[in-house]
Amino acid sequence: MRAAVPLRVLSYNIKYGGTGREAALAAVVRAADADVVMLQEATDPAVVRAVAERTGHDAWGARVGHSTGFLSRVPVERHAWHHPPGSRHAFLELVLADGAGTLFGLHLAAWFSRWSERRRAREIAALLAGVRAEEQGFHVIAGDFNALAPGERLEVRRFPAWIRAMIWLSGRDIARDTIQSMLDGGYVDAWRRLHAAEPGYSFPTWDPHVRLDYLFVPARFAERIGRCEVFTSPGEAKQASDHFPLLVELL
Repeated sequence: MRAAVPLRVLSYNIKYGGTGREAALAAVVRAADADVVMLQEATDPAVVRAVAERTGHDAWGARVGHSTGFLSRVPVERHAWHHPPGSRHAFLELVLADGAGTLFGLHLAAWFSRWSERRRAREIAALLAGVRAEEQGFHVIAGDFNALAPGERLEVRRFPAWIRAMIWLSGRDIARDTIQSMLDGGYVDAWRRLHAAEPGYSFPTWDPHVRLDYLFVPARFAERIGRCEVFTSPGEAKQASDHFPLLVELL
């Protein structure tokens, strides 16, 4: 990535395809002033196209039945979806033109239990194996990991009853293997790089109490993380989705 040109990246789970919430989603994306938006639950290409048109992102991509998609006002060289065996959702590879960088978008399996955490860890292992084979330079891995980071507080009392039951059955805690795999793989958590103690809760929008949305860069490029925030404005953000997006500025 060209160090002289900051790149604003937004990772955004738009909830069940976003149908009927195009205006609210567009308001959030416009307010974030993001160059590239990595989407999750973007299962309806018509919605992604409508948001792109409302926000001035000339390039966009989405496929029916695929969770991951994108918007970009930076020229795109190519993009592709990869679906390793065992992964629930396809990973998105987005290569920006003129050496501006490569972004990988993901949406890992949900459910809070030790069993689902093992599946997420397998999904991450498959993604990282593919990244290592194809991408040696600067790149970003962003999306809804549906996982907790090691050492972070689990506020069980604020979860719905059915999730509390799953947590209780799996040992009264949630395994942290997925995010630990990213850290062990030589990646830096953009939020934790800049916010040592703040929780960074991004879900749900009506009562944020868990951090599920992440952006990682290789550790050797950690200095390029210039800004990272959970983007909670404008007012439409609470209605647009059940996730607040994560906004990261890369230098």
